[in-house]
Amino acid sequence: MQIASLRQQLIQRFTDSDSAALDADCLLCAVLSCTRTYLRTWPEQELTPEQVAQVEQFAVRREQGEPVAYILGVREFWSLPLQVSPATLIPRPDTEALVEWALTLLSEQGQGQKALDLGTGTGAIALALKSEFPALAMWALEREPAALDLARRNAARLGFSVNFLASNWFSALNERNFQLIVSNPPYIDAADPHLAQGDVRFEPHSALVADEDGLADIRQIIDQAPEYLAAGGWLLLEHGWQQAEAVRDLLSSRGFQAVTTKSDLGGQDRVSGGQWPGDVAG
Repeated sequence: MQIASLRQQLIQRFTDSDSAALDADCLLCAVLSCTRTYLRTWPEQELTPEQVAQVEQFAVRREQGEPVAYILGVREFWSLPLQVSPATLIPRPDTEALVEWALTLLSEQGQGQKALDLGTGTGAIALALKSEFPALAMWALEREPAALDLARRNAARLGFSVNFLASNWFSALNERNFQLIVSNPPYIDAADPHLAQGDVRFEPHSALVADEDGLADIRQIIDQAPEYLAAGGWLLLEHGWQQAEAVRDLLSSRGFQAVTTKSDLGGQDRVSGGQWPGDVAG
């Protein structure tokens, strides 16, 4: 069977996916060890029976709703190939809005900085920051052992030095005076109907769902972060697109200044943050 024919069949089969063409390309590229450009350049290329069989195995899993990232065991984030597993969230392009803001702050603050990633999961945010600032003293905390092990493997495979620690938010952390704290915490309300739809059905709910309308973990982080921030340090939090005002209110009430929100690639409010003043006790 030719690439073009099999690709079209896959697209027609993935009717429940909002990215059917991309899903088909990713599965074909994985089996053929090629790029998406190759698929377009050589559409008449014949697949071997073994390759067709492997694509079919992947396709059946995708038809059942399993995310392509879990099927292939890898997802690209910030141009970094990251191993993923059902123990972690799948890194999403929306989170790059947080990375971009963090990089801007790091660029403004100069050398000798220390940053902290809370609930690191695959290590996506921490490793993206290290890829741009190799000298950055980067800490990453994660409470789930399987996720922490995966993040460590990603860092080792990419050759990045990160201080990983098993911790439920700040609970096991003894370090202080971070110039930057970032987090993509659970922020979905347990009653949200989207939890029963699409890829999130396969992702760990402990990394998605939070009490108090999805704000419980965000509230805890905001409350405790000043104890670990240096004077003038920043806290940046990813959140749901309808939570921006609530998160800004929490930041302002805790005493953060310069509180603002940044949008994701789709123009939705996605990341809010603030600066901790040096004259306020944590």
